[in-house]
Amino acid sequence: MKTRIFLIMGLSVIMLGSCVSTKKYKAQTNKLESLSNSFTKAQGDLNACENARTKSQAEIDGLNKQITDLNDQVAYFKKNNNQVLTQLENMAVISGSQAESIKKSMESIGMKDAYIYNLQTSLAQKDSMNMALVLNLKGAIGNLDDKDVNIKVDKGVVYIDISDKMLFKSGSYVVTDQASNVLGKVAKVLQNQPNIEFMVEGHTDNVPFKKGDLIDNWDLSVKRATSVVRLLQTKYGLDPAKMTAAGRSEYLPVTSNDNADGKSANRRTRIVILPQLDQFFKLLEKK
Repeated sequence: MKTRIFLIMGLSVIMLGSCVSTKKYKAQTNKLESLSNSFTKAQGDLNACENARTKSQAEIDGLNKQITDLNDQVAYFKKNNNQVLTQLENMAVISGSQAESIKKSMESIGMKDAYIYNLQTSLAQKDSMNMALVLNLKGAIGNLDDKDVNIKVDKGVVYIDISDKMLFKSGSYVVTDQASNVLGKVAKVLQNQPNIEFMVEGHTDNVPFKKGDLIDNWDLSVKRATSVVRLLQTKYGLDPAKMTAAGRSEYLPVTSNDNADGKSANRRTRIVILPQLDQFFKLLEKK
């Protein structure tokens, strides 16, 4: 009986010792893991500090470079300022010939200013004359439909567009009797301006044309222009030396040829009041 008791007590001691060793092991293991985590965190903090130091050093280097550049600029401005002051000091005393040269230069500038003023005055007068001509033409033509007769000023040039249906039959270059109504009124205004030179242009749509002695739209546009010029000369007495006839065919449309209205607008006779450039050339010769 005593033997059994001693045996049980021995086993209990052994088991108790085994339990104590396992607890110590786990405690040490947890302590080691905690120390490892602390080391890792410390290492991360160290790296962050190192990166911050590197960035701060880069910023310091950048600021130092800016300071150096600003110092260079200050030195450059000081140098140029001294040069300017020296030049002003040298200019403070000029010779008589230099003063005379400056005087002539100022007189030349004054002459050029007067010349520019004269040109501007001439252009203003020309614009006024053009506007008066337009008003006279519109007053003479009266209440004709603007779609058939259009008078305008563009870039200092007067244009009179007359629809071909008022002047010609389809495919013809013979001026109709009804054309006298509008051409006679335009001719009357032009007669009152004997110094005016003008060009009569024939324009067509883009429909291919061939009839009799006419082989294309070029022929038709030129023939219509010469018919109008001839009538202005023979019936209304306009100076032929002041007139020019030209054909533009289909190549200067005022709108698209994609529909009937566009084609109708492009079939027109245009009278262009030519600018009197000789007046400006004479003005240039005087100067």
